Amino acid sequence: MFNARDIFKNHQAQTFPFPSCLEISSAKGSYIYDINGKEYLDFIAGVSACPLGHCNPHINDAIKEQLDKYSHVMVYGEYVQSPQYKLAKLLADNLPQNLSTTYFTSTGTEAIEGAMKLAKRATGKSEIISCKGSYHGSTQGALSIMGNEEYKAMYRPLLPSCNKIIYNSVDSLVNITNKTAAVVIEPIQGATGFISPSNNFLQKVRDKCNETGSLLIFDEIQTCFGRLGTLFGFEKFNVIPDILCIAKAMGGGMPIGAFISSWDLMNLLTFEPKLGHITTFGGHPVNCAASLATLKFLLSSDIMKEVVRKEQLFRSHLKHPKIKTIRGSGLMLAIEFEDEELVKKVVEQSLESGLILFYFLFTKTALRISPPLTISEEEIIKGCKIILETLEK
Repeated sequence: MFNARDIFKNHQAQTFPFPSCLEISSAKGSYIYDINGKEYLDFIAGVSACPLGHCNPHINDAIKEQLDKYSHVMVYGEYVQSPQYKLAKLLADNLPQNLSTTYFTSTGTEAIEGAMKLAKRATGKSEIISCKGSYHGSTQGALSIMGNEEYKAMYRPLLPSCNKIIYNSVDSLVNITNKTAAVVIEPIQGATGFISPSNNFLQKVRDKCNETGSLLIFDEIQTCFGRLGTLFGFEKFNVIPDILCIAKAMGGGMPIGAFISSWDLMNLLTFEPKLGHITTFGGHPVNCAASLATLKFLLSSDIMKEVVRKEQLFRSHLKHPKIKTIRGSGLMLAIEFEDEELVKKVVEQSLESGLILFYFLFTKTALRISPPLTISEEEIIKGCKIILETLEK
């Protein structure tokens, strides 16, 4: 007789040889519960995808209300659907004028793909610049601009004319030229362990794009919707992109993404050819309803204002000789340890103690902390205590 884990491993495609195989029963607030009733404090929030915690009643109510009206009715862009246009308008109301028009997608990587197409269409150029160590998704286009050859080698040939700069290296900006259609960059580099910009680096990239006639694309798939204490990461660094890509927290736990630009630029996808970018389930009304509820809640509450205080709480309670440094900003933190083996032990043993932590894709000596923005002070202290107790073991 097969059990759930056997079925999971034999019939559901796997991405990792040794998944934790935690069997989920339910989730609420900052906690996830397994089938045996054990509770786990969640310091990951679905890799930053659940900013208001699990089963948030505001989001759930919006989903249920929309389900009772209609779910999918037509491919994207044909019908006027209130969850879509209300979300687009509220986004526009909280963004600069040059980011007034939103194209909704199903995922973050689809947002990146759309942004790359838009940049090529708008500039007539083909070169896309990204950063060494960057991650923008796993589809062919996004994979082409990924900054790690290990994850690309087995899938070549990929898109041509994809070149690199080095994050925080002003000298490398010479690689941005008049041939460059766009520079795709994360305000905080994610897969390498939450590397923050230094020496006004993002502004210098902005200036170089202005000089060469290249579009600046911000990949805010991880930093959007309050993760850094501002609604969008670019606000923290006072640098405005030409195209903004968002996802993850945008859906409040539901799958949705978007790329956003000016009306003039986005309208280029409407003509020559018509249907310049199409999607079936992008902007799904149920997911848009969840996103709209998430955005309204963030804007009407003090949650984002509390992010910096909660960040300092983490930093003050995570002091140990084996912790080398804490990188990142807001509730997007990387804990750097002495070696890879210690990271693995901390993640695995913390899980046994009822705390969910996670790894980074490109760095093996740090672990990720990105809890729900709604996490309480008591929950932060409780989780930090588990980490310290694990280190003492």
